Amino acid sequence: MQQPFDITIGEIDYAIFPEGNDTYVVFKDGKEYRHILKDTESQWLTLDPETALPLFGEDEEVNAIGREILAYVPEEEDEGEEQEDEEL
Repeated sequence: MQQPFDITIGEIDYAIFPEGNDTYVVFKDGKEYRHILKDTESQWLTLDPETALPLFGEDEEVNAIGREILAYVPEEEDEGEEQEDEEL
């Protein structure tokens, strides 16, 4: 599974934690902000915090976060770093 990563939109930093099945937990300002789900390539949905059901409706911030998630390319680790991680 993909490792957590950070994205920046404008001056706002987000921490993204992939959960699988195109679902992500988004942290903003160090606090859990939203759970989002990929609907289509350009449409993303917020999940209701109580029921985990998708909330339908246009949300440009969520769509912008989704575009950055799709555009994110993980940095490749050096083999030395990878071996150190395995030893821990």
